[in-house]
Amino acid sequence: MERPNQVWCSDITYLPMRRGFRSPLSSDQWRTRARLVAIMDWHTRKVLAWRISNTLEADFCVEALNEAIHKFGLPEIMNTDQGSQFTSFAWTDRLRRTGVRISMDGKGRFLDNIFIERLWRTLKYECVYCMLGKPARRQRRASANG
Repeated sequence: MERPNQVWCSDITYLPMRRGFRSPLSSDQWRTRARLVAIMDWHTRKVLAWRISNTLEADFCVEALNEAIHKFGLPEIMNTDQGSQFTSFAWTDRLRRTGVRISMDGKGRFLDNIFIERLWRTLKYECVYCMLGKPARRQRRASANG
């Protein structure tokens, strides 16, 4: 990557929640995970836009994409995994109408989008898990050491 706006990437991660929230799908169904999407520039590693949702609909992803485009202009290429939000008509149509080339990772190829995967790891280990208590792996290590 040689310059900003050459390649952007996007991905979704799940955020565990201590308390659940009511699902819009069913009044008696409680969910304990939220979904977080981010749009990142590969050259600068800057998060350009993000959204949180309690559904798996593509709308929150398209909203984040629209914000990034509004603030930073169009990328030449958008790279994502093959998740349903990124293969949806709403997502792909938004990119195609503006002339952005679509690049999708191969199945099981998380390393193709390593920059945003590292963001998720950092976010979860330095922020989310601290709020919920220590991760199980660290708890086991701490109890083994006394």
